[in-house]
Amino acid sequence: MEYKTILFELREGVAHLTLNRPDAANAINLELAQELYDAMLRCDEDPAARAVLVTANGKMFCAGGDLKTFAAHKDDLSAHLKLLTHYIHGAVSLMARMDPPVITAVNGTAAGGGLGLVFGADLVIAAQSARLTMAYTRAALSPDASTSFFLPRLVGLRRALELTLANRVLSAAEAQEWGIVNRVVPDDDLQSAAQALAREMADGATSALGAAKRLLRDSFNDTLETHLQAEARTIAARAGGAEAREGIAAFVEKRAPRFRG
Repeated sequence: MEYKTILFELREGVAHLTLNRPDAANAINLELAQELYDAMLRCDEDPAARAVLVTANGKMFCAGGDLKTFAAHKDDLSAHLKLLTHYIHGAVSLMARMDPPVITAVNGTAAGGGLGLVFGADLVIAAQSARLTMAYTRAALSPDASTSFFLPRLVGLRRALELTLANRVLSAAEAQEWGIVNRVVPDDDLQSAAQALAREMADGATSALGAAKRLLRDSFNDTLETHLQAEARTIAARAGGAEAREGIAAFVEKRAPRFRG
């Protein structure tokens, strides 16, 4: 697919995915949703992608759904949104399930469906000036893009209700305090910090990182005994692979591991 609304580049093990509709606040239209899905599928399928870094061009990370295009659809908006959410939901699902860790760097405002790319990521770095808001009910819409799934798991039900019903705007510092972002950095340091973290993740044992993140995500839905069985089977499966052999050998030999995927 030739991308028109995102930029995509794979270099040195890191897939760089950049939202590129700055004149439209990187709002999600159907084309952007389709391209996000395609790019995430590439990251999931290509063993050369060992980490994924999601960033955005312009002053805003993502304004959420493109309400201007929604308005243009009028009578067929329901069908249009079913198609759009099919792709954006597929993209978020791939983010959560793929082996490569997904890092999102938030500049400016992340709102509505744009928060799906924040909540669905494994690690999040935000600029000090960043702001996060659900914003759906202000336009008489309900949450999508995984936001109603991840938000209560991240912040608890009461805070999730406040953010969703009252449309409270969180500062980057508040988002870190509430557990939505991992780290807040000065605006000028955002890209370098995010790239350094992505590089660190790309140097790791990709299959083990993917297995670990899926275990942690699935723990919310498993019983203890079911999850213990999943842990046992997963670590046994990892132990038979080349990455585990290299990791164990490096520990025994007191050297840095050299993971190759």
